[in-house]
Parts: sequence; C-alpha cells; structure tokens
Amino acid sequence: MSSRPPGRDIRPAPRGHGWLRRVLPAVSFSVLAACSDSASEPNLEHMVALDPPRDVAAFELTDQHGRPFTAADLRDRWTVLFVGFTHCPDICPTTLGLLASVEKKMANLRRPVQFVFVSADPERDTPSRLRDYVSLFNAEWTALGGPFDQLDRLLDSLQLAYVKVPTGNGDYTIDHSTALVLIDPEARMVGFYPAPHEPAELVADLESL
Repeated sequence: MSSRPPGRDIRPAPRGHGWLRRVLPAVSFSVLAACSDSASEPNLEHMVALDPPRDVAAFELTDQHGRPFTAADLRDRWTVLFVGFTHCPDICPTTLGLLASVEKKMANLRRPVQFVFVSADPERDTPSRLRDYVSLFNAEWTALGGPFDQLDRLLDSLQLAYVKVPTGNGDYTIDHSTALVLIDPEARMVGFYPAPHEPAELVADLESL
C-alpha cells in the first residue's frame, strides 16, 4: 500500500540544475541588455535640449592647418562648438580658457569629444592666425575659417548669430552668440549651453556621452 498523502502527486525531481542553467543565462542577458541600454544614454541634464535634434547643414570651411573641414568631420564623435573671433577682447578667451579647463578635468570619457572654434571674422582670421590663437588653449583643437557663404550655412543651421560692428577709424568688432553647441556623432545639433557656463556641469554632461 502506498504511504503518500491523498491527492498529492509525486514527480521525479529534475536531475542536476539544468533548468537553472537554462533560465539564468536568459535572465542575465536581459539584465545586461538593460544595463547596456541605460549606460549608452547620455545624461545631459544641464543642456538646453532640442527636440528633435537639428541636422547640421552641408558646409566646407578650412581649419588652422589649411585642410578642408565639412559636416562629415562632425560624424563618429561628439563635438563641442563655439563661435568667436581672435580679436575678441573678453568673451572668447574666457570661454576657450574655460573649455581648456573642462577638457583637463574630463577623466572618464566614454566616447571621443572634439572641440571646434569657428571664426566669425574670416577677413582677419587666416589659418595661421587661427593656429596661433587656438594653440594658446589647446593645439589639438580645431579652428575654422572660410568664406561667408559657407560660414553662414553652418551657423544658420545651428541658429548662431554674429554681426560686424564698426568701431571707428575703419576698425570693427564682432557681436556673436556665446552659447556652446553640442553636436552628436550623426552631425546633429542636440542642444546648447547658454552663458554663463559652469565647468562642473559641462564636465558631468560630457563624461556621460
């Protein structure tokens, strides 16, 4: 006579832990995938975001070494872009100095970031002058100049303004936007950082890219 309790079915226990081996990889994969997706999303909490991002227009300028630079050179990396001019007495050197400080503090970059300075004064800012100027901050940065039609194509697509202002005796200055523009690896403007710029906030955002 059987001694098992009434109404209770006895089934053989699975041998080993094969079922566990089948379940755990699936669970692990889903957890890793979720972590990977989360880690790949930049945390740009200090940026003024554009929704949707704006495509950078086709353009061709010249860098400080005399080489052409186009929208294709904005792909496959993140770009921080600032517009100014080498005769700028205050805003430009202050901002570029801040960016140099920010770059030195970025110890945990996950993806490459390039810094691009665009001259709004191509009449005076020759490649050699741009090379000397940007070297004061970081010789590895890119400094761009070129014809006004190409300059306007780029800056209009980024909604960055500049205007030539006569100051007398044939001299002039340039009034220009002071925002830092962030461009993604698909050559799209994803947002901007209005002045005044906080170094710690820029470091935090850029390290999350």
